[in-house]
Amino acid sequence: MSATVSFEVTSPLGPQTVTLSYARVGRGEPLLLLHGIGHHRQAWDPVVDILATEREVIAVDLPGFGASPSLPAGLAHDLPTMNAALGALCEALELDRPHVAGNSLGGLLALELGRERLVRSVTALSPAGFWTLAERRYAFTVLTGMRRIAERMPLSLVQRLSRSAAGRAVLTSTIYARPGRRSPEAVVAETLALAGATGFTETLRAGATVQFTDDVPDIPVTVAWGARDRLLVPRQGVRAKRTIPGARLVRLPGCGHVPMNDDPALVARVILDGSR
Repeated sequence: MSATVSFEVTSPLGPQTVTLSYARVGRGEPLLLLHGIGHHRQAWDPVVDILATEREVIAVDLPGFGASPSLPAGLAHDLPTMNAALGALCEALELDRPHVAGNSLGGLLALELGRERLVRSVTALSPAGFWTLAERRYAFTVLTGMRRIAERMPLSLVQRLSRSAAGRAVLTSTIYARPGRRSPEAVVAETLALAGATGFTETLRAGATVQFTDDVPDIPVTVAWGARDRLLVPRQGVRAKRTIPGARLVRLPGCGHVPMNDDPALVARVILDGSR
Protein backbone atom coordinates (compact mmCIF):
# COMPACT_ATOMS: atom_id res chain seq x y z
CA MET A 1 0.00 0.00 0.00
CA SER A 2 1.34 3.42 -0.95
CA ALA A 3 1.17 6.42 1.37
CA THR A 4 2.47 9.98 1.52
CA VAL A 5 4.33 11.89 4.18
CA SER A 6 5.02 15.61 4.46
CA PHE A 7 7.74 17.35 6.43
CA GLU A 8 9.62 20.64 6.48
CA VAL A 9 13.05 21.30 4.96
CA THR A 10 14.97 24.54 5.45
CA SER A 11 15.52 26.71 2.37
CA PRO A 12 16.78 30.23 1.59
CA LEU A 13 13.10 31.24 1.51
CA GLY A 14 12.41 29.72 4.92
CA PRO A 15 10.97 26.30 5.83
CA GLN A 16 9.38 24.54 2.86
CA THR A 17 7.04 21.56 2.94
CA VAL A 18 8.20 18.46 1.05
CA THR A 19 5.81 15.60 0.29
CA LEU A 20 7.02 12.14 -0.71
CA SER A 21 5.17 9.00 -1.73
CA TYR A 22 6.35 5.69 -0.31
CA ALA A 23 5.39 2.09 0.34
CA ARG A 24 6.21 0.24 3.58
CA VAL A 25 6.12 -3.51 4.07
CA GLY A 26 7.79 -6.26 6.10
CA ARG A 27 9.26 -6.63 9.56
CA GLY A 28 12.75 -6.27 10.94
CA GLU A 29 15.40 -3.57 10.86
CA PRO A 30 14.37 -0.69 8.56
CA LEU A 31 15.71 -0.64 4.99
CA LEU A 32 15.23 2.46 2.83
CA LEU A 33 15.21 1.91 -0.97
CA LEU A 34 16.13 4.74 -3.37
CA HIS A 35 15.62 4.47 -7.15
CA GLY A 36 17.50 6.08 -10.05
CA ILE A 37 16.79 9.20 -12.11
CA GLY A 38 13.66 8.96 -14.22
CA HIS A 39 12.54 5.80 -12.47
CA HIS A 40 10.09 5.23 -9.60
CA ARG A 41 9.94 3.11 -6.47
CA GLN A 42 8.37 0.23 -8.41
CA ALA A 43 11.85 -0.43 -9.80
CA TRP A 44 12.36 -2.34 -6.54
CA ASP A 45 9.24 -4.50 -6.87
CA PRO A 46 11.16 -7.62 -8.02
CA VAL A 47 13.12 -7.73 -4.74
CA VAL A 48 10.75 -6.17 -2.18
CA ASP A 49 9.00 -9.39 -1.17
CA ILE A 50 12.33 -11.16 -0.62
CA LEU A 51 13.75 -8.26 1.39
CA ALA A 52 10.55 -7.96 3.44
CA THR A 53 11.08 -11.42 4.92
CA GLU A 54 14.00 -9.99 6.93
CA ARG A 55 13.61 -6.20 6.84
CA GLU A 56 11.00 -3.50 7.18
CA VAL A 57 11.24 -2.13 3.66
CA ILE A 58 10.46 1.51 2.82
CA ALA A 59 10.58 2.21 -0.94
CA VAL A 60 10.42 5.92 -1.75
CA ASP A 61 9.55 7.98 -4.81
CA LEU A 62 12.23 10.67 -4.85
CA PRO A 63 11.12 14.31 -5.30
CA GLY A 64 9.82 14.89 -8.80
CA PHE A 65 9.65 11.18 -9.66
CA GLY A 66 6.90 8.60 -9.50
CA ALA A 67 4.02 9.86 -7.37
CA SER A 68 6.13 12.44 -5.48
CA PRO A 69 5.83 16.10 -6.52
CA SER A 70 8.93 18.17 -7.26
CA LEU A 71 10.58 20.13 -4.51
CA PRO A 72 8.93 23.50 -3.78
CA ALA A 73 10.42 26.84 -4.80
CA GLY A 74 13.60 27.63 -2.92
CA LEU A 75 14.80 24.02 -2.77
CA ALA A 76 17.24 22.78 -5.40
CA HIS A 77 17.35 19.18 -6.60
CA ASP A 78 20.97 18.89 -5.43
CA LEU A 79 22.82 16.60 -3.02
CA PRO A 80 22.71 18.84 0.09
CA THR A 81 18.97 19.34 -0.31
CA MET A 82 18.34 15.65 -0.95
CA ASN A 83 20.41 14.75 2.13
CA ALA A 84 18.28 17.12 4.20
CA ALA A 85 15.02 15.85 2.69
CA LEU A 86 15.87 12.18 3.19
CA GLY A 87 17.08 12.85 6.73
CA ALA A 88 13.79 14.62 7.48
CA LEU A 89 11.89 11.74 5.86
CA CYS A 90 13.56 9.28 8.24
CA GLU A 91 12.58 11.47 11.20
CA ALA A 92 8.99 11.79 9.97
CA LEU A 93 8.68 8.00 9.54
CA GLU A 94 10.51 7.38 12.83
CA LEU A 95 13.32 5.44 11.15
CA ASP A 96 16.30 5.38 13.47
CA ARG A 97 19.34 5.25 11.16
CA PRO A 98 17.91 2.76 8.66
CA HIS A 99 19.93 0.62 6.32
CA VAL A 100 19.79 2.10 2.83
CA ALA A 101 20.11 0.63 -0.65
CA GLY A 102 20.09 2.72 -3.80
CA ASN A 103 20.47 2.30 -7.54
CA SER A 104 22.22 4.82 -9.83
CA LEU A 105 21.18 8.26 -8.52
CA GLY A 106 19.76 6.42 -5.51
CA GLY A 107 23.13 4.74 -4.99
CA LEU A 108 24.84 8.12 -4.89
CA LEU A 109 22.24 9.40 -2.43
CA ALA A 110 22.72 6.28 -0.30
CA LEU A 111 26.48 6.92 -0.15
CA GLU A 112 25.85 10.55 0.77
CA LEU A 113 23.60 9.43 3.63
CA GLY A 114 26.38 7.08 4.72
CA ARG A 115 28.98 9.84 4.58
CA GLU A 116 26.70 11.95 6.81
CA ARG A 117 26.29 9.01 9.27
CA LEU A 118 22.52 9.04 8.83
CA VAL A 119 22.26 5.29 8.11
CA ARG A 120 23.50 1.97 9.52
CA SER A 121 24.77 0.52 6.25
CA VAL A 122 24.89 1.36 2.54
CA THR A 123 24.36 -0.86 -0.48
CA ALA A 124 24.94 1.09 -3.71
CA LEU A 125 24.01 -0.59 -7.00
CA SER A 126 25.83 1.06 -9.94
CA PRO A 127 25.97 4.39 -8.08
CA ALA A 128 26.43 7.67 -9.94
CA GLY A 129 29.43 9.87 -9.17
CA PHE A 130 32.42 7.66 -10.07
CA TRP A 131 32.53 8.61 -13.74
CA THR A 132 35.09 10.38 -15.88
CA LEU A 133 33.96 13.51 -17.69
CA ALA A 134 33.48 11.53 -20.91
CA GLU A 135 31.54 8.77 -19.12
CA ARG A 136 29.26 11.32 -17.46
CA ARG A 137 28.58 13.08 -20.77
CA TYR A 138 27.76 9.75 -22.40
CA ALA A 139 25.39 8.73 -19.58
CA PHE A 140 23.62 12.09 -19.55
CA THR A 141 23.24 12.01 -23.34
CA VAL A 142 21.68 8.54 -23.18
CA LEU A 143 19.36 9.54 -20.32
CA THR A 144 18.25 12.69 -22.12
CA GLY A 145 17.55 10.66 -25.24
CA MET A 146 15.52 8.11 -23.29
CA ARG A 147 13.52 10.93 -21.71
CA ARG A 148 12.73 12.54 -25.08
CA ILE A 149 11.65 9.25 -26.59
CA ALA A 150 9.40 8.52 -23.59
CA GLU A 151 7.84 11.98 -23.80
CA ARG A 152 7.11 11.74 -27.53
CA MET A 153 6.06 8.11 -27.87
CA PRO A 154 2.28 7.61 -28.02
CA LEU A 155 0.89 5.49 -25.22
CA SER A 156 -0.66 3.12 -27.77
CA LEU A 157 2.80 2.42 -29.21
CA VAL A 158 4.33 1.88 -25.76
CA GLN A 159 1.57 -0.59 -24.93
CA ARG A 160 2.00 -2.41 -28.24
CA LEU A 161 5.77 -2.70 -27.84
CA SER A 162 5.42 -3.89 -24.24
CA ARG A 163 3.50 -6.98 -25.32
CA SER A 164 6.56 -8.72 -26.81
CA ALA A 165 10.02 -9.45 -25.46
CA ALA A 166 11.52 -7.73 -28.51
CA GLY A 167 9.40 -4.66 -27.91
CA ARG A 168 10.34 -4.52 -24.24
CA ALA A 169 13.98 -4.68 -25.34
CA VAL A 170 13.42 -1.65 -27.58
CA LEU A 171 12.01 0.27 -24.62
CA THR A 172 14.31 -0.84 -21.80
CA SER A 173 17.49 -2.59 -23.01
CA THR A 174 19.56 0.43 -21.99
CA ILE A 175 18.90 -0.28 -18.34
CA TYR A 176 18.08 -4.02 -18.25
CA ALA A 177 20.35 -6.80 -19.47
CA ARG A 178 17.30 -9.10 -19.60
CA PRO A 179 14.44 -6.79 -20.64
CA GLY A 180 12.23 -9.71 -21.61
CA ARG A 181 11.90 -10.54 -17.91
CA ARG A 182 10.19 -7.21 -17.17
CA SER A 183 6.41 -7.47 -17.26
CA PRO A 184 4.51 -5.53 -19.94
CA GLU A 185 2.64 -3.58 -17.25
CA ALA A 186 5.88 -2.58 -15.52
CA VAL A 187 7.46 -1.43 -18.79
CA VAL A 188 4.46 0.75 -19.62
CA ALA A 189 4.41 2.19 -16.09
CA GLU A 190 8.10 3.06 -16.03
CA THR A 191 7.99 4.59 -19.50
CA LEU A 192 5.16 6.83 -18.33
CA ALA A 193 7.10 7.58 -15.13
CA LEU A 194 10.12 8.69 -17.16
CA ALA A 195 7.98 10.88 -19.42
CA GLY A 196 6.19 12.46 -16.48
CA ALA A 197 9.14 12.95 -14.12
CA THR A 198 8.88 16.62 -13.17
CA GLY A 199 12.22 16.51 -11.35
CA PHE A 200 14.22 15.01 -14.23
CA THR A 201 15.74 18.14 -15.78
CA GLU A 202 16.66 19.83 -12.50
CA THR A 203 18.11 16.63 -11.06
CA LEU A 204 20.19 15.96 -14.17
CA ARG A 205 21.44 19.54 -14.20
CA ALA A 206 22.45 19.31 -10.54
CA GLY A 207 24.44 16.15 -11.31
CA ALA A 208 26.61 17.83 -13.94
CA THR A 209 29.33 18.69 -11.42
CA VAL A 210 28.92 15.74 -9.05
CA GLN A 211 31.89 13.53 -8.22
CA PHE A 212 31.91 11.31 -5.13
CA THR A 213 35.39 11.68 -3.64
CA ASP A 214 35.03 10.98 0.11
CA ASP A 215 35.57 7.81 2.05
CA VAL A 216 32.63 6.38 4.03
CA PRO A 217 34.35 4.96 7.11
CA ASP A 218 32.90 3.21 10.13
CA ILE A 219 29.77 1.76 8.50
CA PRO A 220 29.39 -1.26 6.22
CA VAL A 221 29.38 -0.26 2.54
CA THR A 222 28.68 -2.55 -0.41
CA VAL A 223 29.14 -1.37 -3.99
CA ALA A 224 27.64 -3.76 -6.54
CA TRP A 225 27.89 -3.39 -10.31
CA GLY A 226 26.08 -5.16 -13.11
CA ALA A 227 28.59 -6.85 -15.40
CA ARG A 228 26.44 -5.79 -18.37
CA ASP A 229 25.77 -2.21 -17.26
CA ARG A 230 25.56 -0.16 -20.47
CA LEU A 231 24.88 3.21 -18.82
CA LEU A 232 27.51 3.44 -16.07
CA VAL A 233 30.22 1.03 -17.18
CA PRO A 234 31.51 -1.52 -14.64
CA ARG A 235 35.04 -0.07 -14.42
CA GLN A 236 33.49 2.73 -12.36
CA GLY A 237 33.09 0.17 -9.59
CA VAL A 238 36.87 -0.12 -9.35
CA ARG A 239 37.08 3.64 -8.86
CA ALA A 240 34.42 3.41 -6.16
CA LYS A 241 36.52 0.80 -4.36
CA ARG A 242 39.57 3.07 -4.53
CA THR A 243 37.54 5.95 -3.10
CA ILE A 244 35.97 3.81 -0.36
CA PRO A 245 38.71 1.28 0.47
CA GLY A 246 36.66 -0.50 3.11
CA ALA A 247 33.75 -1.15 0.77
CA ARG A 248 32.82 -4.61 -0.41
CA LEU A 249 32.84 -4.59 -4.23
CA VAL A 250 30.48 -7.16 -5.77
CA ARG A 251 30.10 -8.11 -9.43
CA LEU A 252 26.58 -8.93 -10.60
CA PRO A 253 26.90 -11.36 -13.53
CA GLY A 254 24.27 -11.04 -16.24
CA CYS A 255 22.87 -7.81 -14.79
CA GLY A 256 22.46 -4.39 -16.37
CA HIS A 257 22.27 -0.91 -14.88
CA VAL A 258 19.04 -1.64 -12.98
CA PRO A 259 19.83 -5.14 -11.72
CA MET A 260 16.84 -5.77 -9.49
CA ASN A 261 14.78 -7.19 -12.35
CA ASP A 262 17.66 -9.02 -14.07
CA ASP A 263 18.46 -11.21 -11.05
CA PRO A 264 16.16 -10.51 -8.08
CA ALA A 265 17.51 -13.34 -5.89
CA LEU A 266 21.14 -12.25 -6.30
CA VAL A 267 20.41 -8.56 -5.72
CA ALA A 268 18.27 -9.27 -2.67
CA ARG A 269 21.02 -11.46 -1.22
CA VAL A 270 23.64 -8.75 -1.80
CA ILE A 271 21.43 -6.18 -0.03
CA LEU A 272 20.61 -8.45 2.91
CA ASP A 273 24.24 -9.51 3.34
CA GLY A 274 25.32 -5.89 3.22
CA SER A 275 22.82 -4.81 5.87
CA ARG A 276 23.64 -7.30 8.62
